[in-house]
Amino acid sequence: MTLQVEGGVSGLVRLEDAVVARLRRGGVSFEVLVDPSGAESLRSGESLDLEDLLAVEDVFLDARTGERPSQSDLVRVFGTSDRLEVARRIVSEGEIHLTALQRRRLQEEKTRRIVSFIARNAINPQTGAPHPPERVERAIREAGVHVDPLKSVDEEVGRVMKAIRPIIPIRFEEVDLAVKVSSIFSGRVRGVLSRFGRILEEEWQSDGSWIGVLRLPAGLQDDLYEALNRLTHGEVETRLVKRG
Repeated sequence: MTLQVEGGVSGLVRLEDAVVARLRRGGVSFEVLVDPSGAESLRSGESLDLEDLLAVEDVFLDARTGERPSQSDLVRVFGTSDRLEVARRIVSEGEIHLTALQRRRLQEEKTRRIVSFIARNAINPQTGAPHPPERVERAIREAGVHVDPLKSVDEEVGRVMKAIRPIIPIRFEEVDLAVKVSSIFSGRVRGVLSRFGRILEEEWQSDGSWIGVLRLPAGLQDDLYEALNRLTHGEVETRLVKRG
């Protein structure tokens, strides 16, 4: 890249690691140099400091040559001369130009996140148990799903689930679990449960013990049992509750 930088260089993103985000407006293309992974996160709705994502805190007409738009061009097209605000719009609304290696790396990372999400939140309806991540990953490969590295996990999960259902029986499902712990652990158990789901009901008993009903993704049951057993050293009672 032949960009001549005159200041405003980010300390977090190296030029050689950055990609071009390009947005065409008013017959003109505007470009910024951005970290590809950070751009994906920003486009997925995460709240991030744009300064941490840019290799150069500036907007270009051509990032390769370093040609910059005038202040009047920015105001005419974007209604502001604030280059960071313009850069945010370019990253959020424009096209991200990835190298083949960058696309493959982002694709692999996004696929891992999707596999983890499905394994933790879905079950095999034939057994009521979650699918191991390895089985989910195999089904994705067998279905030939190509994950879009620049779409959010939420956007891609629905498409992936539709593709793998003919291969493995799977669906998202929540379960209600009644939990009872003694007074020794009652002060800490609520925090553990809140990490796994929503507490629907709770009651403190006269002896100090705590009883509650938790709604959680079915695929998280094993993780929850492990966390409760670790906290209480096995002194916990759990029971699946049928919904009325």
